[in-house]
Amino acid sequence: MLRGLYDWTMALARRKTAVWWLAIVAFVESSVFLVPADVLFLPMVLAKPHRAMHYAFVATLFSVLGGIAGWFLGHYAFESIARPVLEFYGKLHAFEELQATVNYETIVLLLITSGLAHLPPIKVVTILSGAANISLSLFIISAVITRGARFFILAGLLQKYGEDIRHFIEKRLGLISAMAAAALIAVYAAYVFLK
Repeated sequence: MLRGLYDWTMALARRKTAVWWLAIVAFVESSVFLVPADVLFLPMVLAKPHRAMHYAFVATLFSVLGGIAGWFLGHYAFESIARPVLEFYGKLHAFEELQATVNYETIVLLLITSGLAHLPPIKVVTILSGAANISLSLFIISAVITRGARFFILAGLLQKYGEDIRHFIEKRLGLISAMAAAALIAVYAAYVFLK
């Protein structure tokens, strides 16, 4: 099953429409969607390494535009739209905890960590930034720098080492999946224990 999913993702990444799907996923993941753009970005770069920087540009641009949409949701439509979205994904509690404990400097730090590593999830921070009246220009600058850094660094690394990485993944797909699942379980167990 994993092999079929991997092959399907790689085949999708080779399609002419893949760049449009990347733009859509990058946009919606920054404001309302759970799946990160990396899920499509990585196989696209592995499938066509010569297009890596183009894909990084598309992912960055649409991730920032989606972040701006999330900021507007938090700023102008929190109760009517953003709250139900956060409730749907089970992120309302995390959002409310962040909102109760953060100040301006903390939100700027969260913008950096969510842009670089999705911690906390980007959609939570973008909506929080709008709800907390963080300057839209500061938000855009931090999003361009952090999200751009993530996508362009990944693109560069995959462009340089992608063939080796792809062969490594293809040979050890089951082991990698098992390790990823174990890591997720460990993180969840630590979260439950510390809570």
